[in-house]
Formats: sequence, C-alpha cells, structure tokens
Amino acid sequence: MRILTIIGARPQFIKAAAVSSAINAHNKQGGNRIDEFILHTGQHYDHNMSQIFFDDLAIPKPAWQLNCSAMMPEPMSEEIIATVKSEKFDCVLLYGDTYSTLAGALAAEKLQIPIAHIEAGLRSFNNAMPEEHNRIETDRRANWLFCPTRTAVKNLADEGLTHGVHLVGDVMYDAALMFAGIASKKSDILTHLNLREKDFYLATIHRAENTNSDKLTDIFSALSDVATVETPIVLPLHPRTRNVIEGDACLKALAFGNNAINIIEPANYLDMIMLEKSAKLILTDSGGIQKEAYFHQTPCVTLREETEWVETVSAGWNKIVGTDAEKIKSAINSPFAKLAITDYGSGDSAQKIIKILCNGNY
Repeated sequence: MRILTIIGARPQFIKAAAVSSAINAHNKQGGNRIDEFILHTGQHYDHNMSQIFFDDLAIPKPAWQLNCSAMMPEPMSEEIIATVKSEKFDCVLLYGDTYSTLAGALAAEKLQIPIAHIEAGLRSFNNAMPEEHNRIETDRRANWLFCPTRTAVKNLADEGLTHGVHLVGDVMYDAALMFAGIASKKSDILTHLNLREKDFYLATIHRAENTNSDKLTDIFSALSDVATVETPIVLPLHPRTRNVIEGDACLKALAFGNNAINIIEPANYLDMIMLEKSAKLILTDSGGIQKEAYFHQTPCVTLREETEWVETVSAGWNKIVGTDAEKIKSAINSPFAKLAITDYGSGDSAQKIIKILCNGNY
C-alpha cells in the first residue's frame, strides 16, 4: 500500500509522528507493507516549527518539499498535483484543518485518489474561521473520516456524513505519550529559562483572528497585569504575531515592556512539551495546545470565543474567554473542575487508523 501524507503546519507534524510510528510497527510485523511518502507543502517555514520535527521526532524525510507558505488552498493544490501526478498512491492522508489539509483534499479529488482525514468531524461552528471552512470541505471529500471523539461523529451525522466514519480516538494523545519521556531527557528549556515547575504561565498566540493590534493589545494588557517576578509568563512568539507587534509602537512597548513576560523564539516540540507539563497554567488560542494541556494535566485558558475540543471545557480543564482582558484575568484566578476525559482513547489511535486503512474498505 502506497500512502501520500501531506503536511505543512506544526500540529500536523505531531500527528504524523504518531502515525508514521504506527506504520513502522505495522511493517515490522510483516503482511501488507505500507510505503509512506511525505509531501511537505512548506506552509510553515520556520526551522523550529517544521524541520526540527523531522530531526527530533523520526518522521520520514519528505519525498517532496514545496514552498507554499503564502498560498491559498487552490493554488497550493495545483502545486501538489504538478509534483505528484506521475506517482500512484492508494490513499492520501490528511490531518486537521489547515490550508495544506484542504489543498491536499482538492488535489486528491482531482487525481482520483481516496482521501483519509484524521481529526474529521471537528466543528467550532464559527464560519468566519478559515479552519472551519477547511475542515468541512475536507470532510465532504474524504473516504475515511477518522474521528477523535463521539462529538465529532455526531457532527458528521448531523451533516449527513455517516459512510466511512470511524471513531478512533486522538492521535495527538498517542504523540503526547510517545514523546513526554523523550522530552524529559532531551529538553533543557526549564534550566535555560531559569524556570521552576508550576511557578510560571505559558502563553501562545498565533491565530489570524487574534493577530491584529486591537486584540493583541487586550491580550497583552491582561498578561501584563498577571505576570509577576514570582510567576512570570513564557511566550514563544509566532512569526505572524511578532510581525504585528513590531509594526505597532504602542503594542510593542506593551508586549516587551514587562520583564515578567519572557518572550522567546518559537520552541521546538520537545521543549513545548516540557513547558506545557511544567506550567502552572496555559493561555492559548491553539486547538492542539488546548488538548495537550489536558494530556499533561495543566489547566488552560483559551483566547477564543469557541473551541472544537468541547470535552476539555465540559470536563473543567479549559475555559473559553476570548480576548477580553478582564475575562482573561478572571479565568486565571478562578478554580478549574479537572474531571477525566475518556473520548481521547488510550494511546492506540494511530494503530487503529492503520488497521482500518489496511482493510481497504471505507
């Protein structure tokens, strides 16, 4: 079986690591061999946000490396088609909700290759988000829809999608279990930043709807109020966010003017695991980090108006607050319920996916 895996953004590298590991384990057992070929769209170009995944996480080196960082899905899909049209594949494997995801779906549809979508059925119900459009359009084209939760299965059923739907759990939980021990051995980020466990906050801000001067001003106003020498904030700064801050003098003064806000370069995945595990609390607009916070048993405040990961909210590990400064501060200072979540599986989601793909039936 020949699989084309299309990835281009940081969360996809994490999920691909878990699935690639399951493919390797499958091949060692004999039987129907799977040959995986990775196409990296180049959507994320920063070394710490892409190449280091191949260096540290043992994902197979890309067979094709594109340069599509500024492209929308349609032209990106044409680049993909031009690159692989002479190849034969049994399946195109896609992850999540990025432009690379939808571009891969559009390309596979034109090339008439069956599509497998990991994290199918997730919905924020915010149609203004590009990610919502990407995931809906990808699900409509997918032959295998691999859902991480029962809510995702229900969302698909509500849209009339029931064929090829499989509840497999969350491959990001697989990855969290795989790499937590490695991170503890290889990462020295806590020592490097002079941090003590559970004595700092971790923040990340990168989504397009949050990276404008008004919302970033609100967010940094809250961060400035809660950051102290005793409990500093560590903020690995996304390139998009940095560009907005650097272009606004008042915002730049607010963001960089508090010594208790430690702004660092984007951290590699193993360092992020250590920061997430060790933080007292996480503030983020990232979907993946919301879940990783739960995996590492760290409370989370989400800087968005909605989330795809409703289980983290209903279980009391996650609070959705948007970007209002007062709501952010209130959420940080109020208790979290911290109930268990069963939907994410037991760390064998990638194995389930590979078994289903090898069976061949949608």
